[in-house]
Amino acid sequence: MPHPAQALADPIRDALLSASGDCPDSVVQRALRAVRSHLGLQVAYVSEIVGSESVFRSVDAPGLEHLIKPGDTRSLDDVYCRHILEGRLPQLIPDTAAEPLAMAMPITTAVPIGAHVSVPLRMADGHIYGMFCCLGPHADPSLNLRDLSMMRAFAELAAFEIDRERSLAQARRDITDRIGRIVANQSMRIVYQPIWNMEGTRPIGFECLARFPDLPVRSPDKWFAEAAESGMAIDLELAAIRAALAALTVLPDDVYLAVNASPSTALHPRLAALLAGYPLDRVVLEITEHDCVEDFEALTLAIAPLRAQGLRLAVDDAGAGYCGLQQILQMRPDLIKLDRSLIQDIGTDPSRRALAAALTMFARETGSRIVAEGVETEAELAMLRALGVHTVQGYLLGRPASLGKALAQVSRTGPSLAAV
Repeated sequence: MPHPAQALADPIRDALLSASGDCPDSVVQRALRAVRSHLGLQVAYVSEIVGSESVFRSVDAPGLEHLIKPGDTRSLDDVYCRHILEGRLPQLIPDTAAEPLAMAMPITTAVPIGAHVSVPLRMADGHIYGMFCCLGPHADPSLNLRDLSMMRAFAELAAFEIDRERSLAQARRDITDRIGRIVANQSMRIVYQPIWNMEGTRPIGFECLARFPDLPVRSPDKWFAEAAESGMAIDLELAAIRAALAALTVLPDDVYLAVNASPSTALHPRLAALLAGYPLDRVVLEITEHDCVEDFEALTLAIAPLRAQGLRLAVDDAGAGYCGLQQILQMRPDLIKLDRSLIQDIGTDPSRRALAAALTMFARETGSRIVAEGVETEAELAMLRALGVHTVQGYLLGRPASLGKALAQVSRTGPSLAAV
């Protein structure tokens, strides 16, 4: 069921948005402008009651910015707010000279205030946020109850938007706190999925994947998406990379680790600082396709010193969309990882088979190597072998597991995948 303010103010809100195309943050400002113009008054503002003060949050007072602007404060003892809320002054005052209490207040003559209309802004939880107010220096006997009703409608709109934005802001703060705790406490868990050479008898590498034990329980991609929305994607990704690379000290020297990074993280100098001291010839940096690269030249330059030290570059999720093909052409990766959506049913779907074959040929011509991820059936494995794909990973070959299980996999020698 919609909030009462939404139901009442939707027609006004729709008109404001359709006229301006503005984001909701500006709706309050436009509402102030509209109501001030309609009433023919000089000043309109939204105030917030903070302790014993009235803080002006949004103001529409063209030419009078020297008198009132966003961020200004006044004591509640000096303004009408408290008197209106407690019933000592009416919400509609066409002529302040007719109100003895108003005339007794210094602000009335100092501003001056001749006409005043003000209604409270009530939030969804019932508390009063502040006031939605219009005023002018001269009395205006034409102001009437219909104007007050219109003012209340705009106030309902403003209250709804303010309440919504406050809820969003609190949600953003909650996200930032959650992600911050994970980074600070290093509470994420890293699992390792084996990567195999078709002819090998043990994994040649592992892709490192983050898991989050913190509440709310949800998939890792949701955590990383939330971190991106709150501006903490780089912090979370770097924390995951740092945790993952600790395994290099216990894994055999001929086993590499693949870590994931968005283009933003790959561009950031903190990545190079984090990787300093690690044997980069045992590290693969996977750039996910889901974030299109906006500046290939900048990314290439940022990673070039790391690649010169042995770091290999992989384009993740290739074949799932246009961005990945662009990244392959522009970045010339060492590894091209075929997306699960391309591998599924590859034995029976000619289109998937043709695209995989084309990418395999491209890799061969450019000196890259194909890695097929998401291999789940023996039929898929057989078709990939027939297409000349030599490196694979997926549930058929091993699920993401703890570092202990990864060590167990590389410490024993079994039959090669050729026997599968």
